[in-house]
Amino acid sequence: MPGRPPQRATAPIDATNSLIGIDESELWSMADALRGSMDAAEYKHVVLGLIFLKYISDAFEERHAAVLAEWGEEAAEDPDEYTAEAIFWVPPEARWAHLRAQARQPTIGQTVDAAMVCVERDNPALKDVLPKDYARPAVDKQRLGQLIDMVGNIAVGDESARANDVLGRVYEYFLGQFAGTEGRKGGEFYTPRCVVRLLVEMLEPYSGRVYDPCCGSSGMFVQSVEFIEAHATGNGNGGRARGDISIWGQESNYTTWRLARMNLAIRGIEGQIAHGDSFHNDRHPDLRADFILANPPFNVKDWGGDRLTDDQRWQYGVPPKGNANFAWVQHIVHHLAPTGTAGFVLANGSMSTNQSGEGEIRRNLVEADLVDCMVALPGQLFYSTQIPACLWFLARDRSPRSGNGRGHPSQEDSGSRSRDRRGEVLFIDARELGGMVDRTHRELARDDIGRIADTYHRWLGETDGYEDQAGFCRSVPLEEIRRHDHVLTPGRYVGAPPAEDDGEPFAVKMQRLVADLREQQAEGARLDAAIAKNLDALGFPVGGTR
Repeated sequence: MPGRPPQRATAPIDATNSLIGIDESELWSMADALRGSMDAAEYKHVVLGLIFLKYISDAFEERHAAVLAEWGEEAAEDPDEYTAEAIFWVPPEARWAHLRAQARQPTIGQTVDAAMVCVERDNPALKDVLPKDYARPAVDKQRLGQLIDMVGNIAVGDESARANDVLGRVYEYFLGQFAGTEGRKGGEFYTPRCVVRLLVEMLEPYSGRVYDPCCGSSGMFVQSVEFIEAHATGNGNGGRARGDISIWGQESNYTTWRLARMNLAIRGIEGQIAHGDSFHNDRHPDLRADFILANPPFNVKDWGGDRLTDDQRWQYGVPPKGNANFAWVQHIVHHLAPTGTAGFVLANGSMSTNQSGEGEIRRNLVEADLVDCMVALPGQLFYSTQIPACLWFLARDRSPRSGNGRGHPSQEDSGSRSRDRRGEVLFIDARELGGMVDRTHRELARDDIGRIADTYHRWLGETDGYEDQAGFCRSVPLEEIRRHDHVLTPGRYVGAPPAEDDGEPFAVKMQRLVADLREQQAEGARLDAAIAKNLDALGFPVGGTR
């Protein structure tokens, strides 16, 4: 499809970039060693809060030195000199030099808390975002001082570090490591980077309103912005970058909401990120988004569905009180713009279950022509669960039109054209893709992501030469899906991959296999006789009784 980004070379998604001059894994080892007996869920906020403070302090000090040299002391202490350059103002009592000088004092916890309070006070964008509980007894003050010394040795906020996104890399790496350490609980705030990247690469959110109703630590938004900036010279977005999307999100967990705000702030990304339950306190009720990307928690039982039976969002059926999966699906559909598209993660069961009316809701979604593409993911991608997962892609308007057929109308200027996909669904079975990065976790490499996204993009376009591939992808008409009771499992439709031709003629192969079978049967008979003989010697004849 014209204007689509080229496929990228194979590389692990989270590989350390030596160009930034920092080994994230080494930093993690040092930070983890200072954790002591503190729970990872608590320590996460201790470490990430300090890294954030060091970042804004670095950026401030660099600007401070420049203003001091050019305009003098009075100008250097004027907050306007910093906010005009999109740099957070850091009051004297919150500057890193002050913290480091106090690092060995027993009152260091109170000093850090006071610094966080001052930064929030002077920067309204950070109100209620920063952690302010370093003085609590659970935080070992000696280890806290050592952690401040360690973080103090990393340049994360000066111009060079910002250009290479050092903080973003370290922050994201630490989020991933904390998610792994916390296990199931960690998955509540972190979606693996490769899964986020796949969603973003498939939807290509170049412009418009981007929404995540359960945004965790804001990984979807960060990847959306990185995607735009990576292709800012063309590829369908007209050379425009960050300013062309507006970000809307909601997160129910307060501490995770704070992580989300910090994760955006360190990259200078503005967004309307609200705190609250998206089901019972939808903070963006009138939003109609061009792109929705989400990783809702799987199979949530206690979501309060009994209090929402008459909700306007349930246009395709009332979701069961004991499982929120199809409540999330319909919440997402409700917030889609007339030409909007959505990509989100759900448990595999959502593709085939018929329990508690879920099969009827799925049937109604398919019959409403909302389902665009289904992707079966490999196992072991997620920190939070071993439940197999899939990706759903929905589109409000699947009729032919200019552009890539997804999202905001401004994308219709890309020079490409989407075809008429009404009455058919693309199924992709990606269960065999990816590779193990450790004993328990798998990751999709860049070429895996490129293959899946490229298949979807080719299927969308009129001239890109999409072809079904047995065992991997197939475009299926609605009539066939009806015959399968609206089950959306890709493996049911894509078939088996073609067997490799080993070059051996069929007649020769059958002769060889029959000979192997006879040999194995003879060996089996010999073993049976030996066992019978041994049992007989023990007084347990196989052929009868004594």
